[in-house]
Amino acid sequence: MKDARRIAGRIAKGLGVALLFLTVALCLAVTIVPPFLDRIYYEGPVSRHYDGARFFNPDGEIVFPAPPGSNRQGFMARWLLGRDDRPDWPDMVAVKPARPPAVAAPRGMTATWVGHATVLVQAAGLNILTDPIWSDHASPFPPFGPKRVAQPGVRFDDLPKIDLILVSHDHYDHMDIPTLKKLWDRDRPKIVTSLGNDSILGANGIPSTALDWGQSISGAALNGLGDGTVIQCENYEHCPDYRVHVLRNHHWSSRWGTDRNRALWSSFFIETRAGNIFFAGDTGAGDMAWPGEAARLGPIRLALIPIGAFRFYPGQMQSDAHIGPEQAVRLFEKLQASTAIPIHWGTFRLSYEKRDTPPRMLSLYLRCAGIERKRFAPLKIGQSIPVPTYSPVPQAPKRCDQQAIATLK
Repeated sequence: MKDARRIAGRIAKGLGVALLFLTVALCLAVTIVPPFLDRIYYEGPVSRHYDGARFFNPDGEIVFPAPPGSNRQGFMARWLLGRDDRPDWPDMVAVKPARPPAVAAPRGMTATWVGHATVLVQAAGLNILTDPIWSDHASPFPPFGPKRVAQPGVRFDDLPKIDLILVSHDHYDHMDIPTLKKLWDRDRPKIVTSLGNDSILGANGIPSTALDWGQSISGAALNGLGDGTVIQCENYEHCPDYRVHVLRNHHWSSRWGTDRNRALWSSFFIETRAGNIFFAGDTGAGDMAWPGEAARLGPIRLALIPIGAFRFYPGQMQSDAHIGPEQAVRLFEKLQASTAIPIHWGTFRLSYEKRDTPPRMLSLYLRCAGIERKRFAPLKIGQSIPVPTYSPVPQAPKRCDQQAIATLK
């Protein structure tokens, strides 16, 4: 018995040493490996957000501060070893997948939250997917890396024919090459992204159209017609009568390490016959002036706004790269949107907060702002909603419970 315990102890100690060496190797890889993994995704003229080699946020660069009383190296080591005292997440969340219709009515708009930043928006006979990911892991090396705790809210085979895909940037939880390849092979959708991301997609056999901030393209042009071509469709099923605007937000990009910011990140504004749609992509707050660029394009019937992955140590309310619920409410107000769906939470564990903290905190901050909850209500993964027609958001009494907010972990 003593020998068995001694052997077990040696094995446990050996595993601990191996894990420590693996952690050290990963930390060293950050400085040693990336030079061999750098890529040039885009070459073009210098601009107010491109220095000739890399893109940047004109309103200030992304930084990743260590938690109070810690340093980045110690924080990363604890995160890799799972010793950062993060609140528990469930291993699996039950999902009832939706079975969307083939298309929406000519003036109708329906949205289905598939999970994370993936939303199926059906508007005026047009089927749109945002940052589609059906893979089980958001990682370059599955099965390592963040794993789904909730299966997609629509089974892939139940997806209707997809007309348009928006890809906000190149992070693995937003640019999922296996899913995009399957969608391209099946439906040949039009894919719109921002500068440089088309190189990554093209290298994987996935054609796309890349635009800079402030540029737009019509569905007619994406389908090989003149940009100003007047589209006539009898029933508007899969009709390319739309326009996509690529707009500024506040984020960063990388797939391998020192390819950081070689490709651009963006938000999107989509004009459709049923109304305008805004997709924030993945974003921090930055100067919070960029939502005004979308608001000036016209009334927004539906906004897709991230609320999760904002906390990397206890009490943190936002990170430079991700807005939390407080900033999400500000974004909703600045967009002057009619209805919003909170996204980027509850699917992959990417940060410190509990799985249900983002929607619970969102509800509290909506009360602080005097906004009806139904205007920005969390959905269950797989839930579909008919999006109401545009109407201004009325001002309700403001009731702010800061103590309740502070208790959420």
